[in-house]
Amino acid sequence: MAADVEKYSRLDTPGQEAFQADLVRVLEEAAVLSGLDRTGWERQPQGDQEFAVLPLETPEPVVLGGFVRNLAIRLGERNANLAAGERMRLRLAVDFGVARTAALGYSGPAPVAVARYLNAPQLKQVLEALDSTDLALIVSDRVYQDVVRLRGEGQSLDPSRYVRVHVRQKEFSGYGWIHVPEHGPEELEPLVVDEESEGAAAPALTNVVKRNKGGVFHFGSGDAAKTMHKKYYG
Repeated sequence: MAADVEKYSRLDTPGQEAFQADLVRVLEEAAVLSGLDRTGWERQPQGDQEFAVLPLETPEPVVLGGFVRNLAIRLGERNANLAAGERMRLRLAVDFGVARTAALGYSGPAPVAVARYLNAPQLKQVLEALDSTDLALIVSDRVYQDVVRLRGEGQSLDPSRYVRVHVRQKEFSGYGWIHVPEHGPEELEPLVVDEESEGAAAPALTNVVKRNKGGVFHFGSGDAAKTMHKKYYG
C-alpha cells in the first residue's frame, strides 16, 4: 500500500517529524480496527509516504472496505478542529500484480503502475477540491474488476461509488478508479473530466500484468523487499 501525505513539503522540520509519526499511527490504528496485522506487512517508509507489501493471506475486500473506512475515520479524528495547514490529508493507491526485488526496490510493471496511480493528476485534483475529506483512494482497473465490482464479500463495497479515470504518467497509460469515502460519483465526476479524450474513443490499456498464474497483492510505489511474492486467484 502507498499512502502519500498531501503538501508535505510545506512543513518545517518539526512539522515533518510530527506528520511522519502521525502517518504511522493512523495506518496502524486503521489496520487494528479492521482486523489486519501490520506486523506482517513489509513496510518501507519514504518520509511523506509509506509503502507496504501485505501478506498473501490478506483479504483484499477488508483492505478496500474496513481499512479504508477506518483510515478515513482516524484521519478525521486526528484533524478535528485543526487549522487547514495542520490537517493531514492522504492519497492512497492499490494494485496487485507481479513484482521482483531489485537493488533499489521493486522491478516490474506493477510497482511502476501503482506509483503512477498514486501521482495521478485526477487523484490530486479530487483531494484538493474536496476540502471536506481527508482521504482519496485510487485502485487499478484490475482491482476494481476483481474485488470492488464483486462487492467485496460482505465488506459493503459499492462499485457505483467509484469513478473511472484514464491515468497518463510518463510512459504509463492505464485506467484507475477513484473513491472518496462519504462522497458520491456526482461530486467526483466533474473533478476528473478528461478534456483530451472527451468524446473520443478510449485508448488501449497498457502496463497490465498478465494473470497467468497469479500475482502479488501490494500497495505502494515500489521499494526494497527481500522476496518475490505471488498470490493465486481461481
